[in-house]
Amino acid sequence: MEQTRIILAGLWVALMLTYLLGDVLRIFAGDFVAGEIDGRKASDWMWILAALFMLIPIVMSVLSLTLTYPIARWLSIAAAISLVLFNLAGLPYKGAYDNFLILFGFIFNAMIVWYAWRWTVAA
Repeated sequence: MEQTRIILAGLWVALMLTYLLGDVLRIFAGDFVAGEIDGRKASDWMWILAALFMLIPIVMSVLSLTLTYPIARWLSIAAAISLVLFNLAGLPYKGAYDNFLILFGFIFNAMIVWYAWRWTVAA
């Protein structure tokens, strides 16, 4: 059981780093305009939503280590599926690197769902 918690936490960290890598590459590739999201001037609430989105894997890495078994399991499954749906809504992205990294994000999310689904409490 503890091994599953550690694996899930590591997968959440890997997902977060994949998202951050996409953001860094987007900056270096010039595929962004400062202060804009999706071609529109971003308001404070849009930046808060972006921050909340990026916080999900960070918070889940902590919660997968600290919450009790059934809550951590089902929350991991729900959060991973929600992130896949959110990212699917944005496809395709402008840069090939972005689409490539989103694919890896889907793989990490699938692994999270797989490990959480198979997680059982030892008798």
